[in-house]
Amino acid sequence: MLQAIRERAQGWIAWAIVILISIPFALWGIQEYIGVGAEPVVASVNDVEITERDLNRQFQQFRQELRERLGAAYRPELFDGDTLRREVLEEMIRNDLVLQTSLDMGLRAGDERVRAAILAEPAFQKGGRFDKATYERIIGYRGESSAQFEQQVRGSLMKNQLLQVVGASEILTDGELQEAVKLRRQQRRFSYFVLPLDRFQNQEPVATAEKEAYYQAHQADFRSPEQVRVEYLVLDQKSVASNVEPDDEALEGLYQSRLDSYQTPEQRRARHILVSLDAGTGQEQEDAARQKIQSIHQRISDGEDFATLAKELSEDPGTAAQGGDLGLFGRGVMDPAFEKAAFELGQGDVSEPVRSAFGFHLIEVREIQPETVKSFEEVRGELVAAFGADAAEHQYFELAERLGNISYENPDSLVPAADALGLKVETSEWLGRSGGGDIFSNPKVVAAAFNDDVLRQGNNSEIIEIDDKEGQRAVVLRVVEHQEAASKSLEQVEGEISQAIRDQKAREAAAKAADELVQRLDGGESMQQLAEGYELVESGLVERNAAEVPAGILNKVFTLPAPVSGKIGFASVSLRDGSSAVVALAEVQEGDVGALTDQQKDMERNTMTQTLARAYYDGLVKDLRDRADVKITLSKSE
Repeated sequence: MLQAIRERAQGWIAWAIVILISIPFALWGIQEYIGVGAEPVVASVNDVEITERDLNRQFQQFRQELRERLGAAYRPELFDGDTLRREVLEEMIRNDLVLQTSLDMGLRAGDERVRAAILAEPAFQKGGRFDKATYERIIGYRGESSAQFEQQVRGSLMKNQLLQVVGASEILTDGELQEAVKLRRQQRRFSYFVLPLDRFQNQEPVATAEKEAYYQAHQADFRSPEQVRVEYLVLDQKSVASNVEPDDEALEGLYQSRLDSYQTPEQRRARHILVSLDAGTGQEQEDAARQKIQSIHQRISDGEDFATLAKELSEDPGTAAQGGDLGLFGRGVMDPAFEKAAFELGQGDVSEPVRSAFGFHLIEVREIQPETVKSFEEVRGELVAAFGADAAEHQYFELAERLGNISYENPDSLVPAADALGLKVETSEWLGRSGGGDIFSNPKVVAAAFNDDVLRQGNNSEIIEIDDKEGQRAVVLRVVEHQEAASKSLEQVEGEISQAIRDQKAREAAAKAADELVQRLDGGESMQQLAEGYELVESGLVERNAAEVPAGILNKVFTLPAPVSGKIGFASVSLRDGSSAVVALAEVQEGDVGALTDQQKDMERNTMTQTLARAYYDGLVKDLRDRADVKITLSKSE
C-alpha cells in the first residue's frame, strides 16, 4: 500500500500523507516504513537499520540542545567535520543494542507507562497539569511527531528497566560504604596562589624563523573553509492567513476531535500504609506480611488515626514521614491492583488489604476530584482560532507544493517561483559547512547548499522543511558563489601566529616559574614569602566538589598524597586559561560514616549503588557493542 501511494505521490502533500500513514507503526517499535528500499542506510545493528534520516534527526536535536545549553559560548565550528556526527551515530547504535537486549529479556514499556511518563513530565505542564498544546509545541520544536517522541520515551523507560535489573543485583556492604564515604566525603585544607598569564606576556616582535616554523607545523589550523553564497526563498507558515469562516457543524466536528484535550480526568488524593514484600518472597513471609497488614487494618477500624499509623508502621520510605500521603493521581499511574481499589472507594473510606507488586497496602481516599469537560461554548473562541490555523496550514502546504514544483521546473532560477508566490529572493552572507544564523543554523539547509546537484550542477535545491522555534517554513535555495577550501598564506595569518607564539611562550614561562617556586618551597621557604605580589588564598577544609575553588586547582589538590607527620605537600598546576598556580596541601580529613545521619547514609548508599550499577551497565553495553554485528556505512563526507 505504501509503495503504491509513493509511486503516485507528486508533491509535498502526498508525501505528508505517506508519513501520516506510517506514524502508527512507530508505536509498535517497527522501523520507519517510509523510504524502505530507498532511504540511505548509515548503519545496521544486528540487521536493524539506522537510516540517514534517523541520524540527521538525532544530530539536529543534539545540535539544538548543545546550542541551548551553551548559549553565547556555542560555536558552529564545533560541528565541522565528522567527529560529532559519528559520536551521535555510536550513541544511536548503543541505544539500539540496549533496546534489543531489553526486548530479549522480556522487558516492556506499555502504552499506559509511556502515557504516565509524558503526563508527569514538568516541561509539558501548565498550572501543575499536563497541557496538550505545550506538549505538541515542544516536540514540534524538536522536529518530531508525537509517535516518534513516544517511541523515545518507550525506549528510555526500557533502558531504565535494564539499568534497574543490573542495579538490583548490586549490594553494598557496610565495609564498602565506609570506604566509599572516606573518599567521597574526604575534606582537604590547602592554600594557593595564581601566577596570571599576562605577567609573562612579551610583546617584542617574533622572529621570522619562529613564525615560519610555527606556520609549517600548524598549516591545518590556517585554512579558509569551503564557503558558498546562496540565493533563497522562504515560505513562512506564519505569513499565510486563512479567510475561511467556519460554521457550527465544522466547529462541532473539531470539538469532538479534540475532546480529550478539554477533559480533565478524575483524580484522587489518597494515603496508604505499605507492608512491603520483595519479588520471589516465600509463602511464610507473605503470610506474616498479610497478618501484619490485617492487624493494622483492625487498629484503624478500632479508631486509631490512619496518618499516625502510616508514620509509625508504613514501609514506604517515600511517603511514611508524610503520613502515607500520595498526593493527587489519576488512572494509569499506580500499580493496577492499587489503582482498582483506590478508584472503587468513596471519599473517607479505607480499603481492605490490597496486594500489589510491592506488598500489601491499606488505602484511604481523602479527596475525589471528578472528571470535568469544558463545554463547546466555553472553548468556541479557541476552536475558531484552531480552525483558522488548520485552514492556514492547509493553504501553507498547498503553497509549499507549488514552490517545490515551480523551482523544480525552473532549475536555474528562483525568480519564477518568487513571482508566482509573491516571495522575495534573498541572498546570504558567505557560509561554511558549519552553517550560520537563522535558517542556516539548520543542518538540512546547510546540507542542501553543499549538495552536489546544487553546488556542482547549479540547480535549485529540493524544498527543505524547517520546523523549529520560529515555526514551520519551507526553503528553496541555489548557490550563486563558491569558494573552495584553501590554505591561508603566512602573510595572511602572521598576526595570529605571532600572538599564538607569545601565548605559548607565556604559558611555558608561567609553568616554569611555578615549578621553580615549588622547588623553593620544598627547600624550606614559606608560601607567605613566595606569594608576595600575588593573592594567597587559604581554603579551609573543603570537599572535592567545592564550587568556590578553580576546578584545575581542586583537581590537583585531591590527587596529592596526604601529608605525612604534618609535612605540607607542594605542587604546581597549569590552568585552563594558560595561567599557572602553586598549591600547598596542609591537611586531609577522611570522611566518617559514623558522623552521618541515617538519611545521609541512605543517600551515600544509594549514590554508590547507582554508581556501581551504572559502571556494570556501561560494561554490559560495551560487551554488547563488542559482540554485536554492527555495520557502519556512513561515509567520510557525510
